[in-house]
This record gives sequence, C-alpha cells and structure tokens, in this order.
Amino acid sequence: MINKQSKIEKLIVELCPNGVVFKELGEILDYEQPGDYIVKSTEYNDNLATPVLTAGKSFILGYTDEIEGIYGASEENPVIIFDDFTTSFHWVDFEFKVKSSAMKMLRPQKDADVVFKYIYYAMKCVHYTPQDHARHWISQYSKIKIPLPPLAIQEEIVTILNNFTELEAELEAELEAELEARELQYRHYQDKLLSINGYDVQRKTLGEIAEYRRGSFPQPYGENRWYGGENAMPFVQVADVGKNMRLVENTKQKISKLAQPRSVFVPSGTVIVTLQGSIGRVAITQYDSYVDRTLAIFERFKVEINKKYFTYQLERKFAVEKETARGSTIKTITKEEFTKFEIPLPPLAEQERIVSILDKFDALVNDISIGLPAELSARRQQYEYYRGKLLTFNEYAK
Repeated sequence: MINKQSKIEKLIVELCPNGVVFKELGEILDYEQPGDYIVKSTEYNDNLATPVLTAGKSFILGYTDEIEGIYGASEENPVIIFDDFTTSFHWVDFEFKVKSSAMKMLRPQKDADVVFKYIYYAMKCVHYTPQDHARHWISQYSKIKIPLPPLAIQEEIVTILNNFTELEAELEAELEAELEARELQYRHYQDKLLSINGYDVQRKTLGEIAEYRRGSFPQPYGENRWYGGENAMPFVQVADVGKNMRLVENTKQKISKLAQPRSVFVPSGTVIVTLQGSIGRVAITQYDSYVDRTLAIFERFKVEINKKYFTYQLERKFAVEKETARGSTIKTITKEEFTKFEIPLPPLAEQERIVSILDKFDALVNDISIGLPAELSARRQQYEYYRGKLLTFNEYAK
C-alpha cells in the first residue's frame, strides 16, 4: 500500500501539483429512470435466470424468468443503481431487472473524461444522510462535488481499491465458511443431545405440556394512536424475535398507553414463539413487553419441565419441521398441528444437564459469531480509511 501511495504522490506532483478540479456528480453522470425494467411478477425462484435488484442493503431480491425489459449491464458496460430515497447504491456489471421505480441507473455522460469505477469509489466517500422521504438525486445528491484528478491518477486509485476489495471478499468468504462450520458442528451436537437417544423417557405433546395463547393488538395496525407516547412499552412482533432465543434489544415499535389494555402483557422470562411470517423463532423474553397476535405465549406449564430445555426442544422441533417442508420453509401452521408437536421429557435433572451443556456450547459459538464479524469490521474500517486517504485532494484554485 505504501508503494502504491508513493506512486500516486509522484503522479500528483507531476500532473496536478496545484490541486485538482472538483465537479458536481450531475455534471459527470447521466441518469435513467427504471420504468422499462420493473419486474411484473414477484414469484421469485433461485433457479431462474435474471436477478431482480434493489439499491438497498438486500441488493438481490430474487430471480425471475421474465425475458423482456432486462437492463443490459455487463463488465464492459457497468452501471450504478441508486436508491432515490435512501441514496444507497451498488455497482452492477450483469443483466438485471428492478423491483420498483424508486431507483435511478447512473452512467457517465458521453463526453465525461472519467474512469467510471473511480466515480463509484468517490461516491463511497460522500457523507450524506437523507432528512426526509423524498427523491434526492436531482434535488440534492447530484449537486455534491467530488475531486477529479487526471485519468492516470484515477486509474491508479481504482487498481489499488479493486485489489483491496478482492482481498476483503476473500477474507469475508473465509470467515463466513469458518462460522458456518462451527454452527453446523453445534447444531449436530445439539440435535444429538435433544433427541434423547438411549433414554427410556415419555413424550408429550405441547398441548399436554403447557397452556398457551396468542398475543393481540388493536386494529387497524396503522393508526398512530396505538404507538409511542408517554409510558409506551416494548411491542414484540415477529421481527423482534432474534435468532439466539432472545428478543432484540429494542423493539421496532412501542405500544402506546392507550393500546396496552387491548393487547397482551408478557412479563420477562416468558417463552414465546412466532407462528406467522418467519415461523418458529423462539425466545425467552428478557424484558416486560406486549406481544402481537402473530406469536404464541406459553403462560403455564402443566408438567415439571426446565423452561430453557423446553425452549431448546421447541426450537429444534421447528427446525425439523422446516427440513421436511417444501422449500425448507413453513408457510403456515394450524393450532391443531402446533398443539400436537411432541417433546421428550427425561427427568428434570437430565433436562438441566442438557441445558448446561448447550448453553456452554451456544456461548462458544456466539463468541465466535461476534469475534469473526469484528475482525471483518476492522478490515473494512481499514479499507475505508485508505479509500478516504486516496480520494482526498486539494481543490485547484482558479
């Protein structure tokens, strides 16, 4: 990196010792509206040919078999897709369709003497936060100025950052593979423990083990009076149930004092499970809250059972159901099907032993899950630092 920076410094001394020209993005880039490329059907399938893109974080929403209205990006003719509301964007060098009209496709103007990938990297250094729900490209974002050094310097910067991006992608793949391997190992061990092979134990259905009820919320959902305000409380919906048998730290919505009498209060330490949307997410609540009708709440246990053991078994039961479901996804579940789920019930001491082992194993996997992304985050911060240094220029004083 030092050698590369020295090369750029030499080029700056040679080609632009007095600074570089700054230009508005709108002077460099043309935009195209996405209307001709919007997908008609959202019946996506990973086995189909054409990706459907969004300029947001999800990027590839799915794949479609539609053959008309495909945007013809390629490695020779790439494009930047830009979300007009959030101002997030992606570099795209393959054919695609788009999800909605809230996007612009950006390409260099015909007479623009620029390296397109350099513009993309320069946009990555733009610090802009949308303050309202409006289309931002024409009104504000296109007026942002970026430095335009001579082409030789633009090309050298792109070479450096491309190499750094490739190294980052390789590291990310390695870390994700290691994390996946550890999680598979944990799931195998968990399944072995929870299957209770070798024990002469009875099995009981959920209906025999516990009493449960659904949450509730006043209708219609969209009315502002049901949310926020003084004495508002956490309101748990499907998206608020994490993947580690805990709720997220802060729920997406807070339920208002007016709505609370019309919902279901759930004290901390209660077992809940999602029954719509992402079915089968299980948690033991770690704070008092109100719970939506899309979740089941276990209020009373009819047998002697360790609550954490029950939660592990419930999570495993849904995992097994997903493995046998079409497309590995449970689309819906009836009350009768849910109530008939069977769980093995070894002696309480054995339940506690299993929980102790799984908790330790889970803590180890979580430590790895935190540590590996932290390492990746540190690398990304290093990359962003160097990118910022490479793209910092003095403006030429006319």
